[in-house]
Amino acid sequence: MLRLSWSQPEDLVGHAIAAAEQEGSDVSGHRQRWIDGGGDPEPRASGASPEPAPEQLRTLARELLAELDAIGPPADLTGREPSDLGGILASGGPIPALPPAGDGIADRIHAAWLGRAAGCLLGKPVEKIHRDGIRAIAEATGNWPIRTYFTERGLPARIATAWPWNRRSRPTSLLENIDGMPEDDDLNFPLLALGLVEQRGRGFTTDDVAQAWLNLLPGGRVFTAERIVYRNLLNGHEPDEAALVQNPFREWIGAQIRTDLYGWVHPGDPVAAAKVAWVDARLSHVRSGVYGAMFAAAACAAAVVADDVDAVLDAGLAVVPVQSRYADAVRFGRELGASGAPLDDALDRLYRRYGGLHWVHVLNNAALVAYALAASRGEFGTAISTGVAGGWDTDSNGATLGSISGALTGTAGLPAAWITPLKNRLSSSVPGFDGIGFDELARRTAALAGERDDDARS
Repeated sequence: MLRLSWSQPEDLVGHAIAAAEQEGSDVSGHRQRWIDGGGDPEPRASGASPEPAPEQLRTLARELLAELDAIGPPADLTGREPSDLGGILASGGPIPALPPAGDGIADRIHAAWLGRAAGCLLGKPVEKIHRDGIRAIAEATGNWPIRTYFTERGLPARIATAWPWNRRSRPTSLLENIDGMPEDDDLNFPLLALGLVEQRGRGFTTDDVAQAWLNLLPGGRVFTAERIVYRNLLNGHEPDEAALVQNPFREWIGAQIRTDLYGWVHPGDPVAAAKVAWVDARLSHVRSGVYGAMFAAAACAAAVVADDVDAVLDAGLAVVPVQSRYADAVRFGRELGASGAPLDDALDRLYRRYGGLHWVHVLNNAALVAYALAASRGEFGTAISTGVAGGWDTDSNGATLGSISGALTGTAGLPAAWITPLKNRLSSSVPGFDGIGFDELARRTAALAGERDDDARS
């Protein structure tokens, strides 16, 4: 029996109710109808229930999903959190002064690619594991505080049973079996973005993004909001509306993992990077989900030219509405990281504030990323290990933290323990990229950044 995750109507209703409640809508009547009909109102941590629901319940699920779509967010939320690009940028924070791209830009882009891969790889085997389990695994194998990739050598059976590895990542992402960078959507999407900019230029449209997904991404390699939108596109919905149709994951982390490259090819120009990120992100996300993509792109545009984490965080906050929930999450994490609080105390505070959100939501993960950046001051190993130790979306957060701290560090400063296992090789199902080296990815990315500099000087 095939139980496709993140797509079955009966598995979406709990998430749709939660999404509406998080936006401030009163959907208590919908919740009660779902309970009365035999449905479970609590969002599932995993993507699919083990057995299909009876057809009557599936019919009710489809009805409720359509009704929840029709409610829409409250006016006070949309007033604070605009969706149009002009409104978003007009309500952002101050734009920091950043140095221009220098002669070392190619090296810093290379370090960003390597860092993104290493951080993602660290988080892959413990994705979906609670932070208590991550610590238990690391302590039991002599790796706490985390200073290298996870291993199951010496892991007691009781801990392995209590906190099982991510099933898909265990064969390729433990210290003893890493053989280059395995495939991951956190790397597939930057590859897709690279090909898109190479082929269509910086003026690509949301339609171009949709077509690239359908042409180049297998449906089984996209998840949550991206899988919903993939389905919606196949059902004939236009890209401009695909994010709005029965998509309870519209403010999750999916768009935030897609946009680093737009920063790398706009070095020192966070606003330009954010504009391109918005074109991509709006295909699948709204509000906080879009802001996460814009923040990441702007932060990466700063990271390849800046000297410190504060400039990176300032650049990210410059392109998201200051009154938004996303900006509040970043500020909370940043202030917590700057406070000097011990790791356990800081994580307790993050979980008290954001622990009620799904582990793939963008707000909790954004707060954790901001905390790890501020607490580490951009030191590569500390940044990625702190982010992964915090749990939630470990591979995505590790990737973002690795990208930013890698760019700040440069290749010469990246520890061999993190980089050597990558073997300068990336596996991917994106056509034309399987087995590609990070040096080649950096060369192609830097060429695009250089083209932009040439345009600016002409």
